[in-house]
Amino acid sequence: MCELLVGLPDVNVLDVADIDERLRVLVETRGPRPGCPGCGSSVSVKDRDTVELTDLPCFGRPAVLAWRKIRWACDAGCGSFTEQAPAIAAPRLKLTDRAGRWATVQVGRCGRSVTEVAKDLGCGWHPVMDAVVAYGQALIDDPARFGDVAALGLDETLRCRVGKWRRQQWTTQIVDVEAGQLLDVVAGRTATGPMQWLEDRTPEWRKQVKWATLDLSGPYRKTCDTMLPDATQVADPFHLVKLANSKLDECRRRVQNETLGHRGHKEDPLYRARRLLTKAHERLDQAGENKLLGLLKAGDPKGEVQMTWHAKETIRSIYTIVDPDLAGEFVGQLIDDLTDRSMPVEVRSLGRTLRRWRHQIVAWHRARVSNGPTEAVNNLVKRVKRVAFGITNIQNYRIRALLYAGKPNWHLLTTITPR
Repeated sequence: MCELLVGLPDVNVLDVADIDERLRVLVETRGPRPGCPGCGSSVSVKDRDTVELTDLPCFGRPAVLAWRKIRWACDAGCGSFTEQAPAIAAPRLKLTDRAGRWATVQVGRCGRSVTEVAKDLGCGWHPVMDAVVAYGQALIDDPARFGDVAALGLDETLRCRVGKWRRQQWTTQIVDVEAGQLLDVVAGRTATGPMQWLEDRTPEWRKQVKWATLDLSGPYRKTCDTMLPDATQVADPFHLVKLANSKLDECRRRVQNETLGHRGHKEDPLYRARRLLTKAHERLDQAGENKLLGLLKAGDPKGEVQMTWHAKETIRSIYTIVDPDLAGEFVGQLIDDLTDRSMPVEVRSLGRTLRRWRHQIVAWHRARVSNGPTEAVNNLVKRVKRVAFGITNIQNYRIRALLYAGKPNWHLLTTITPR
């Protein structure tokens, strides 16, 4: 009956005890005597050592599986070795095999914190994380986890701050935009990590990437220029509009200081207009538009903020054009208008950015792909980071992110061998 409850094959239950409110089950393996792995000679028992492993909770109490392991000695004198039973536990792990696989699901698939899972098992943080790394690495290394990718997205995320001066540590997420799947996580936000990752892929795999979505990042543009020369780069619409809003806010703050000599106060016209300026024009009713124009007239004597506002709205209108050729002509004319010397300095800066990214901006009208799925994956990765209250170890960060957002085949968890 005890062996049936323990649920392990070829195991004898020697003792069951309640120690410090923890259920301790003492077992040993049964079966034919092995041969020496070195020479094949017969072996004899050298000694026995009891190893305690954290098991799944049983009957509402934490459980410990005490495994009396046998150390065999070769009769021919070539050495000794300790028995292994993968059904009980993988080598070098302090959790049983079933507890390690359960912990991997809880931490990886369900996104729970390691501390929370360790509390459920009645053990420390490190045994659980070691098991998640061992089983998770084997799961994400599955070659069938992702195949050909037609649209690739790159974006960065702040991983943590370390050291006395809180130095920022960044990671780059590589995402299949069409499937919304996290392919991998590399350290840094420079071109080095993504280029090395793409270098590890086959030339055939890189060649079938048709689109590469970017967020106006120079290093990621360099990555695509070097490693994906056949892919069409697409500038993300959201980030372009966000840049236009940022330039509008810069212009508003500059004019505020030039006209009133201080930062915005709640009674100042431009400060009162700050939210109306960033709001889409079509979402303003007549009362809102009248209020905005009145505030600009009161606080923008040279009309610089109003010109920047019109530039922002014109950039937004790029994405209402259906014909790619017409969009290309529109962007070309817009660049000439924005870089005119009569424009405010923020508008000219925006125009220069449009000139550098002109082809990538127009490419959206043919590709119709964006970095939206990449940002969605970033939110999943950030959730893992928030649950853990920050992760300083890049290996743990990568494995947990891929288990949660990388869409591994969880059906393989019962068959894989931990790494």
